[in-house]
Amino acid sequence: MTENVTLTVPVSHEEVRIEREPITDTNIGDAVDGPSISEEEHEVTLHAERPVTETEAVPVERVRIGKETVTEQEQVSGEVRKEQIDTSGVEQPERH
Repeated sequence: MTENVTLTVPVSHEEVRIEREPITDTNIGDAVDGPSISEEEHEVTLHAERPVTETEAVPVERVRIGKETVTEQEQVSGEVRKEQIDTSGVEQPERH
């Protein structure tokens, strides 16, 4: 005799997480140590469980991580010193 049973089972999947951390005077030593990210893209394969009579991890998604340079315009203000040189009495070269 067979019986059809429906169960709720926990399944998990992987997600990509990118953490950004500002560089400060206290962590700059750690920031410049270790492997650097190159200009190339990096690929990661994510896995997820699918319920059958047992669970198995299968690849379901591929994520590329790259970097790009973004240029923004910012306004800054501050004091700038300007000097003028008095050239009166100095002979100017002839222009042709």
